[in-house]
Amino acid sequence: MPTAKRAAKKAKKRAAPKSLALRKALQPRRVSETVIDLGVLNRHLGYFVRRLQIWIFQDFIRTLSPIDISPAQFSVLVVIGANEGLSQSELATTLGIERARLVRLLHLLEKRGLTQRLPSSADGRRHALRLTRAGQTQLRQAQELAAQHEEALKPRLGGERYRLLLETLRDF
Repeated sequence: MPTAKRAAKKAKKRAAPKSLALRKALQPRRVSETVIDLGVLNRHLGYFVRRLQIWIFQDFIRTLSPIDISPAQFSVLVVIGANEGLSQSELATTLGIERARLVRLLHLLEKRGLTQRLPSSADGRRHALRLTRAGQTQLRQAQELAAQHEEALKPRLGGERYRLLLETLRDF
């Protein structure tokens, strides 16, 4: 397919209403005409939680792609924005991110001018994390897109199921 046609096709897909895109994403994919038996997986919560997580992340990644923010970067920006002065260690523990991976994420966000690591006034061995003005602007844009993503999930899952899932999973 020529490049111009491919680009036009991608643009058309992006312009489609999110709810339609979400509905299409959750449609069962037919690998063949054969019905595949999931066996004991039908009784494993983890299997279905993971499938849901993959589906949600794929849509979230598409939603945030115009501003080039990944789900992990979004999480880091949100928590730093809500807790200025937080240490790298506290951030890693809060988000469940391996420290080495967090350091790479912070380096990338600093390089983009979105975050700063400043010496902590409480402990000179620690860094206090904060968003730059550009980081605050980027976070506001990301939060608007994330809110649209969440609103699109509700009709697909059903309002009550959405609420129950959120309440149940928030404790973990």
